[in-house]
Amino acid sequence: QVQLVESGGGLVQAGGSLRLSCAASGSDFSILTMGWYRQAPGKQRDLVATITSGDTNYADSVKGRFTIYRDNTKNTMYLQMNSLKPEDTAVYYCTTRARTGGIIRNYWGQGTQVTVSS
Repeated sequence: QVQLVESGGGLVQAGGSLRLSCAASGSDFSILTMGWYRQAPGKQRDLVATITSGDTNYADSVKGRFTIYRDNTKNTMYLQMNSLKPEDTAVYYCTTRARTGGIIRNYWGQGTQVTVSS
């Protein structure tokens, strides 16, 4: 099993910045990829960004504003969010695809709320 704990959400004014963190813990696991998704009220959960062995991928709506990166020594992933817009308001979820005991599966965090006021 892999546990993911997000932190760093909150309320910020448009144009401001936030940094989200996602700490992965467990026993004897190997992370294959990590990413962030977000879900606004009444909408589906959408991809924000992913990182795999240093390669990154972003949704068009956040390119140039958000940066995803990892600290492998801490098993922690970050999402630096700059120039935030009201439409970035959502619950942000951390996810990882990891191998534990020879089984590969996806894990999700509990989510952290990001609210951007206009």
